Amino acid sequence: MVPVRTCIGSRRRAPRSSLLRVVALSDGRVVADPKAVMPGRGAWLTPTVEAHDQAVKRRAFRRALRLDHEPDTSAVRDYLEALQRSAGSTEQARHQDTTEQAERLMDN
Repeated sequence: MVPVRTCIGSRRRAPRSSLLRVVALSDGRVVADPKAVMPGRGAWLTPTVEAHDQAVKRRAFRRALRLDHEPDTSAVRDYLEALQRSAGSTEQARHQDTTEQAERLMDN
C-alpha cells in the first residue's frame, strides 16, 4: 500500500512521494523538506507555485503547522520556482498524470 497524503493547497490526495513536505522553523519561517527527514510538524504540498499560492490564500500553512501567526513562506516559494525552472514542462505534465492515477486508484 502506497502512503497517501493531502496537499494543503489544492486539497487533492496524492502519493507521499509526489508531494513536498514543508516544515516550520522556530524563527517563524517555513522551509521545504524534500527528503522528508527534518524534525517537527510537517505539512504536504503539491510541488507547484499554484498550490503554494492556494495554501497562502487559504491560510493553510498556519493551520496545518499549528502556528500562532502567519508564517513567512517565501523560502518554499523560491524552492518551488527553482524546481519548476529546472524540471520544465515535461516533468510537470508527468506529475499531474501521477496525481490523477492516484485519485483513480483511491476511488476504486
